[in-house]
Amino acid sequence: MKSTQDISERTLADAWADLKAHADAGLPLQPDAYRLAFADPEFLLRRETRGLRIQLEMLKPELEMQAQGIENTIVVFGSARFLPPEEALLVQQAAMQSGDAKAIELAAQKLRNAQYYDQARLFSRLVAGYGARRPPKERLVICTGGGPGIMEAANRGAHEMGALNIGLSIALPHEQSGNRFVSPSLNFKFHYFAMRKMHFMMRATALVAFPGGMGTMDELFEVMTLVQTRKAKPVPIILFGIEYWKRLINFEVMVEQGTISKEDLSLFTYTDDPQEAWNTIKAFYKLD
Repeated sequence: MKSTQDISERTLADAWADLKAHADAGLPLQPDAYRLAFADPEFLLRRETRGLRIQLEMLKPELEMQAQGIENTIVVFGSARFLPPEEALLVQQAAMQSGDAKAIELAAQKLRNAQYYDQARLFSRLVAGYGARRPPKERLVICTGGGPGIMEAANRGAHEMGALNIGLSIALPHEQSGNRFVSPSLNFKFHYFAMRKMHFMMRATALVAFPGGMGTMDELFEVMTLVQTRKAKPVPIILFGIEYWKRLINFEVMVEQGTISKEDLSLFTYTDDPQEAWNTIKAFYKLD
């Protein structure tokens, strides 16, 4: 994205240098009427300026994705806790050497879950391989939450194919940066969950949800609700990991209780196979 302002211009450089010096000295930031408004964290982080912060989180990723010609994404959700198989094997070896029964049990669980990492990686490779043969406007770009686990696996698959991919990270104490496979120019960080989820949906042509925890549930049900209520266009919603999802959520009970209609069950499909997931998306959009 081209800058409309030379950030090395003296007035801007001085404003940020003053802030850095203040922070380096460990001093609390006090209000300063003379400080430039857009270089004034104390002002920008006030309750009254929340609307400005939300607008900025809307605009920054939007303008960059427009500049790079990204129009269609496939969003991949899933647990941040799943390890690559090679790392899971090392954990298992260490547990076996320790002889600790609990550590061995936990390592076995990590090794079982590592299959999902590989499957997410393979799915993204299929998507990226298709995009490599298409003009830019027809490419489907992998988009994730930018973190570890399934998110890393999906970004990694696209990266290995030389494809641009997106990471929409959230500022959390235990996640300090996007995973290393996100394209640097498309590696965004959010404070507001709501804005992050909006960007997930704005260009989404499909959602693939791998086994995950609270964050995955939040993201999945928001998408389902938007599609069900026709606030968003219909898109393929694929639940990857049949046994996990059917054990976790009994949608049939919701139908029996009348809390959803039977037709709502058609909002999503299940699969255990990356190729089948990709075929579902291709069939929905009649892609060759």
